[in-house]
Amino acid sequence: MADDYYNILGVDKKASLDDIKKAYRKLALKYHPDKNPDNKEAEENFKKLNEAYAVLSNPEKRQQYDNFGSDAFSRRFSQEDIFRDFDFNQILREFGFGRGGRKQSFKTRASDPFSEIFGRQQYGRQHRSHKGSDLVYELSITLEDAYSGSERAISINKMGKTEEIKIKVPPGINAGQKLRVPGKGNTSMNDGPPGDLFITIRVVPHPLFTRDGDDIFIHKTITFSEATLGTSIDVPMLSGDSRRIRIPAGTQNNTKIRMRGYGIPHFRGTGKGDEFVKITIAVPKKLTKNQKKLIESLSEAGL
Repeated sequence: MADDYYNILGVDKKASLDDIKKAYRKLALKYHPDKNPDNKEAEENFKKLNEAYAVLSNPEKRQQYDNFGSDAFSRRFSQEDIFRDFDFNQILREFGFGRGGRKQSFKTRASDPFSEIFGRQQYGRQHRSHKGSDLVYELSITLEDAYSGSERAISINKMGKTEEIKIKVPPGINAGQKLRVPGKGNTSMNDGPPGDLFITIRVVPHPLFTRDGDDIFIHKTITFSEATLGTSIDVPMLSGDSRRIRIPAGTQNNTKIRMRGYGIPHFRGTGKGDEFVKITIAVPKKLTKNQKKLIESLSEAGL
């Protein structure tokens, strides 16, 4: 298991850059080779400190580390990747070591604490360009968007910068499906290709329709007399239009009437699902005296 850089520096994962710098300075003073001559353990701790600081003090590398985790990060990035653009001498001068500081200098092997690290890389893992990390974004759309398709503009935070990206939502897409936008993920920290952006679709509940696959369902309520004698009703559709359908005489409660081809378009295909109208027969809770007499007469007649 790879060492955790935050644990090495003794800071929280939400630590600010100033907190990271303070922690590094304190521990670097403790384990500096000039203060610990011929102390292999101190030298090893000093190397780990510098590795942790090289990553956590760089916003791009830190985000990569946070995204992958310590184990995956150590597998993807070599020591050469980690210390690229890391000016060790400048860091030492900044914290009061070496030339320009307290005129201390590393001795023998400690004069370049990374030479052995890089030397070992020549016999092990070679430098490779690695793809940047992928990003995931949840996009909420309406059922109408899923029916007709739409174009949306979203804002993505990439390495502390906001980028606006236009997304085409194809007709027929369903909740939980993902759209891939190549090359719109995070940039690579070692000149590799950028990652991808994955858009996870969430469809917000509709006030009238429910969806099952590519079929849609809507409830319509009719009276007892309409169900008995038959009637015609207007049914809304996701296209924004409406269609008048016939309710046959003797329709029972919970009957489903099928409207072929008025459902959701098949995703990246041809044709559409169906629209189903579920009929509910309303039973009045209160009756007028006249209505009650009429119902009683129907009851006497066997209805």
